[in-house]
Amino acid sequence: MTRTLTSVLGNSQRLDGGAMFGNAPKALWTRWATPDSQNRIPLSCRALLVREAGRTVLLETGIGNFFEPRLRERFGVVEEQHVLLERLDELGAPHDQIDIVVLSHLHFDHAGGLLSSFDDGAQLLFPKATFIVGEAAWDRARSPHPRDRASFLPALNEQLAASGRLHIVPEPAPGAPARTEVLGDDWCFHVSHGHTPGLLATEIAMPDGPVVFAADLIPGTPWVHAPITMGYDRYPERLIDEKTALLSDLVRRHGRIFYTHDPQTALSSVEHDARGRFVATRPLATLDELAR
Repeated sequence: MTRTLTSVLGNSQRLDGGAMFGNAPKALWTRWATPDSQNRIPLSCRALLVREAGRTVLLETGIGNFFEPRLRERFGVVEEQHVLLERLDELGAPHDQIDIVVLSHLHFDHAGGLLSSFDDGAQLLFPKATFIVGEAAWDRARSPHPRDRASFLPALNEQLAASGRLHIVPEPAPGAPARTEVLGDDWCFHVSHGHTPGLLATEIAMPDGPVVFAADLIPGTPWVHAPITMGYDRYPERLIDEKTALLSDLVRRHGRIFYTHDPQTALSSVEHDARGRFVATRPLATLDELAR
């Protein structure tokens, strides 16, 4: 079966650098990202388009353009248009022809692109797609904790539930990958609970080794360093354990990581350096039809 992977940039955003790097001191994280006058760093919202026999699959939709102007300014969303929709059109894969959308979790900067722009009423797009989300992630989105309630969009949850096209991936046995018949046997999910309960890191089989869409488990190359976490992570110590297990597995299997938030790097390999630390290697700025 022929399969191609293409990176697709959506709307960008800026978030507080201290929040993005957790307990790492500013003197350290400014080696990786340059803050603006409000201490915010630039972040991409990068989706992954997978084209294979008979269907088109999109992994995530980024932040989109559903915010009213006041909130768009707060979160540093510069573009006034829905960038992801424009890029999908350019690639010959318009939103209304996407068959499956996989959502790692339902935070607004990963799922907000499912909605039309604020001026168009923020209505659910992708009219023929099946929407895939993990069981625990769906439960969390509908019943969030006060600490992360602002990260979710109740109106989006309502529209997803009403669509009749929402597919929930059950929680697997501890330590086992999750799978769904909607995608097939050569797709699986590494389920993570450190950033938010039930996050799905999608693994796609490719001839040179697997590609994992790591989402907020490893949002960019700086977070390949095992101790680096975000202030947004619900359980940082658990996340470090989950990340270490995934990275160790990818080193062993010559796998690669796809990054949703890294402004410079879409994909990299991962290796151990001379001190035994995980490092991102052979970075690619874009992914232009990586083929199987």
